[in-house]
Amino acid sequence: MNRQEIDTLVKKMNVDTAIGPVDDRVQQVVVRLVSDLFQAIEDLDLTQSEVWKGLEYLTDAGQANELGLLAAGLGLEHFLDLRADEADIKAGITKGTPRTIEGPLYVAGAPESVGFARMDDGSESDKVDLLFIEGTVTDTDGNIIEGAKVEVWHANSLGNYSFFDKSQSDFNLRRTIFTDQDGHYTAQTTMPVGYGCPPEGTTQALLNKLGRHGNRPSHVHYFVSAPGYRKLTTQFNIEGDKYLWDDFAFATREGLVATAVDVTNKAEIERRNVDKPFKHIQFNVELVKEHECTPSSDVERRRASA
Repeated sequence: MNRQEIDTLVKKMNVDTAIGPVDDRVQQVVVRLVSDLFQAIEDLDLTQSEVWKGLEYLTDAGQANELGLLAAGLGLEHFLDLRADEADIKAGITKGTPRTIEGPLYVAGAPESVGFARMDDGSESDKVDLLFIEGTVTDTDGNIIEGAKVEVWHANSLGNYSFFDKSQSDFNLRRTIFTDQDGHYTAQTTMPVGYGCPPEGTTQALLNKLGRHGNRPSHVHYFVSAPGYRKLTTQFNIEGDKYLWDDFAFATREGLVATAVDVTNKAEIERRNVDKPFKHIQFNVELVKEHECTPSSDVERRRASA
């Protein structure tokens, strides 16, 4: 079939058969995607077996709760960020901390505090380096933002996230810190490590077929928001990691690379009220003011909630 014949067929099956109220937007999207799928089947000469194997793969990925991981691995989530960047530029937004992907592992409801939070439960204190992350939240003119909501989450030394990894305590390595009167936040935690997709999972199975690895560099995720400002979804990846610029999820971006500095000064160790040297990362955030003409930065999607 040619494209005109395919479009006619899809309309006949999915538009002309309507007998009740129609959601025009859903109909528009379904018709386009089905037409494109049919065209791909035609162009690639897919066999029935290949089509059903594809459907079986999606079923397995859904049952394994890996579709969010697959979206990152195939670049879909990064592509959506690039489209959002283009929309911002068209709206005249050229400043602010860069966005990057959220990933599939956020959990709502993390414990809240003002200015400072300890994120780890102490279970890995003797296994990985102590880390302090701190920064200031400002607007794009450098004005501090008091009370900005900084949500932070990252993996443990095995590359696993609490809630999804039932061996960890509730909200381990997850906190919400509201900036203090100086617009400042500090998180005491442990050094995250890079990790890979589950080796026997559906995402890695497809990446294997593509000759690709499924590894991420060490990184820390952020949501940052404040009244009157656009919500920022971002993360920093840590300098020195083997996969820093080879992230399977394409999340590393200019302006989002952080350096972990070793701190051995005794006075600084005492000031932090800890008993050993630590690593320090400075990560400042610039939020963009909300205006009627600016595209929305909120993304509606299903997220876990403990």
